[in-house]
Amino acid sequence: MSNNEIPLKAEKPFARYLARIYGGLFVVLSISWAFQIAGNLGFAVFREQFLIVCLALAGGAVFLNCRFDRDKNYNVPWFDWLFSTLFVATCLYIASDYGRFLLDAPYETKEMLVMGAVLTLLVLEGMRRVAGGFLFIIVLCFVAYALLAHLVPRPLTGSQSDLGPLAIYLAFDTNALLGTPLAVATSIVVLFIFLGQVLFKTGGGEFFTDIAMATMGKRRGGGAKISVVASALFGSISGSAISNVTTTGVITIPLMRKSGYSAIDAGAIESNASTGGQFMPPIMGAAAFLMAEFLEIAYTEVMFAAIIPALLYYYAVFVQVDLVAARDNISIVQADLPDWRRVLRNGWHFILPFIILLFCLFHLREEAEISALYAAGAIVVLGFIRPYQGKKLNFKKLGAAFWDAGLATTELVLIVAAAGLVIGILNISGGGFALTLFLVDLGGGNLFVLLAIAALICIILGMGMPTSGVYVLLAALVAPSLVEVGVDKIAAHMFILYFGMMSMITPPIALAAFAAASLSRADPMATGFAAMRMGWVAYVIPFLFVLSPTLLALGDTVYIIIDTGTAAIGVYFVSVSMIGYFSRSMSGITRIALAIAGISAFVPDSALDVSNILSISGVVVGFAIILREHFSAKSIPIS
Repeated sequence: MSNNEIPLKAEKPFARYLARIYGGLFVVLSISWAFQIAGNLGFAVFREQFLIVCLALAGGAVFLNCRFDRDKNYNVPWFDWLFSTLFVATCLYIASDYGRFLLDAPYETKEMLVMGAVLTLLVLEGMRRVAGGFLFIIVLCFVAYALLAHLVPRPLTGSQSDLGPLAIYLAFDTNALLGTPLAVATSIVVLFIFLGQVLFKTGGGEFFTDIAMATMGKRRGGGAKISVVASALFGSISGSAISNVTTTGVITIPLMRKSGYSAIDAGAIESNASTGGQFMPPIMGAAAFLMAEFLEIAYTEVMFAAIIPALLYYYAVFVQVDLVAARDNISIVQADLPDWRRVLRNGWHFILPFIILLFCLFHLREEAEISALYAAGAIVVLGFIRPYQGKKLNFKKLGAAFWDAGLATTELVLIVAAAGLVIGILNISGGGFALTLFLVDLGGGNLFVLLAIAALICIILGMGMPTSGVYVLLAALVAPSLVEVGVDKIAAHMFILYFGMMSMITPPIALAAFAAASLSRADPMATGFAAMRMGWVAYVIPFLFVLSPTLLALGDTVYIIIDTGTAAIGVYFVSVSMIGYFSRSMSGITRIALAIAGISAFVPDSALDVSNILSISGVVVGFAIILREHFSAKSIPIS
């Protein structure tokens, strides 16, 4: 969701300060909206007015920070000044008289047509600058579909829209630009990013890295285990795979290389560990908040559903890095490591915000945004009192946390705003219903085939795109078809979330793996394929929790415990098979047998209705193979 340092691309002092002002005002506005300050003062404000002012601030900052050619040239050309000013002025004009525009909407006035066209075009251009050409082309294809839907062959035929009414609908309707994705980004996500920024400014990032180094550094393969633990802890704050890689990877990748891991393995381990942060509670990626709004459930339900798959994912990565260390005789970390008691004594206050966050979410049942603000308030107070590694909060750093959080969210705002345009087009054209029927028919009534098609679509659409953007698209395009054939709603949305995120480590465009490869100086494609192998659980477990939602903590408690336990054992067996080592190198036949046993163990029997026979058989056979390998290795004489 954010990095601890947000680079500004505008060199001119006024442009830099103006962008920071936009970012800071964005956060202040979101905080005031969360506490309903305007309403408490007697001012009536439409939610749409709040959204469009936030959009104005985000768009104004984006055009000052991102050049037309997306080049990191630090000059702001005159036309970007024009676009930035026009974006802000158009949004503020609409916000200032939104009540009148609501009354004028049925008449489709020329004024609304001009405002709608300008705003839609500027959102598309801003989104292109921050997300790249792929998402831009996708959105343009949907715009073309809205204009020509009546000409599209069945079963994807839709209702035609004229250009003028379409522009008005997309810009002003609450089911399009001003819809749920924009509302989540501006009222919830930005406040969690603010919480993360305050933690970073007070030394929280260093604290989590120190904890990982203190607890894992002296273990076998300690460099890689530090990466897994640090990225899991860091990811629970940032929720961004690339941010995790660039922040923790600069420390963990050199540690892994010094320990003896190859450059490819080091990059693969870091990219996997960092990608997992997007679905690691308590603070997951922005897509998790979007999911809660789409499903109209509490964020705590999304957290509960994500816990077991996230733990299984990190467990698989942890097992594999341990076995690679054993296979390749990789030593412990040789650097001076901090003492965990000293780390906790100096940084215990970083744990308190998470306790407050969870207490507010689960016990007080506060809204997610209010809970985030209480947690941020706690770390602000403690940050002024307690330093960590020389880092202590002051008013300058606190101000920087405001504008950095705002600037970190501006790109997301443009992306989800553009995704909102797609949702609006699907609504007005009927394309969403048509696509659902098309995918169901394409699957031929076979759930597994439909899931395979959906997974492929998720990975393809996710390549090169931020997770939040691809999730919004997939929630509108793919999830309804899964729900239509009887898949639980939470399972369907978790399915697309997982496969959308796995595009981060799936070649040919694996952003997290490529970022890690740039740090490890390894071949990017080789790193991507190694990351795929190491992250195999994330490609398998979504199919399992669709078949049996017990792995999402849904259903009878006894079945949840049984299925989770056998899944953990099965994950261990398959992970051993993947590495091909347990006490000694394993033969090909043994690896295949162990993989089959592992698959049998982690497939939930509640999904197949076979009364635990399959899981028990897999557990027994797997342990037999493991024991055979262990005792056979001990019987080999040392030369």
